Amino acid sequence: MVSWMICRLVVLVFGMLYPAYASYKAVKTKNIREYVRWMMYWIVFALFMAAEIVTDIFISWFPFYYEIKMAFVLWLLSPYTKGASLLYRKFVHPSLSRHEKEIDTYIVQAKERSYETMLSFGKRGLNIAASAAVQAATKGTGQGACRTVTQRMSVGRIPRQPPGHQPGPERSH
Repeated sequence: MVSWMICRLVVLVFGMLYPAYASYKAVKTKNIREYVRWMMYWIVFALFMAAEIVTDIFISWFPFYYEIKMAFVLWLLSPYTKGASLLYRKFVHPSLSRHEKEIDTYIVQAKERSYETMLSFGKRGLNIAASAAVQAATKGTGQGACRTVTQRMSVGRIPRQPPGHQPGPERSH
């Protein structure tokens, strides 16, 4: 449990917060070399995070698993080992280049499907809201709510009161 907590802290601080700040500095200073370095890092780190979901489920029982993860994140980040750059150039870039057209096709299809799905959900939501409003209105009418509101709202003729008349309960003569 302690290893897990320390690992989460190391991944958060050294895997995300520091690289995010370094990326900010690279963008701010418009240093292309640093900008490219951090883009490669983020691509490799995103793949690491995706793989981490699976590995945490199936091999987290392995001895020193969390320690290995921490060492891997520090290795990716290190300017001396240039781990992220190495992995990007040797594995990620060639693999993405080979499958780029297929990935682009899947992304376009997913965008089209998501747009159609959102339209469908939007239409369903509006239909449900309209049905609920009609049901509420008909239930309210059935209980006399509209009649009560109408009676309260219609003032009719206001009788004139004689001067000096004080408002209060009306007395019949």
